[in-house]
Amino acid sequence: MAASLYIVVEGEDPGFDIFVNGQALARNEDALERLAERLNVRPLLEFFSADENSMALLLEQGAGDPDWARNLPEPQWFGATDGILTVCTLMDFLEQHPAALGSETQPVLGELREYERVLRKTAQRGLRWHLAVSWS
Repeated sequence: MAASLYIVVEGEDPGFDIFVNGQALARNEDALERLAERLNVRPLLEFFSADENSMALLLEQGAGDPDWARNLPEPQWFGATDGILTVCTLMDFLEQHPAALGSETQPVLGELREYERVLRKTAQRGLRWHLAVSWS
């Protein structure tokens, strides 16, 4: 079962494509968390929040606990500029140290660039965001 970290933008339709595969980021999340801490930025998973839609997807995919999903707190939303800082800091480091994640560096960089694109559009529209996880 492969995990994917994807962006959820607040509201029904943000008016732009928010799709990012997110599988390379999920596979390397532990290393990226350590790297973010070393670089003094928030790790990506600090932007995680579960909402009813993402929990419904998890339950459909056979993950998660239905009892827990019924008692979810309100989703947390984050400013796009906070996410941009983390994403750009990680990208800058990985571009300067292409061997940092071995063969995973390029796939991770590609997804970070997609995150940056989505988060910049999110910021331009004054919207907020969070990360969610899916398994397939």
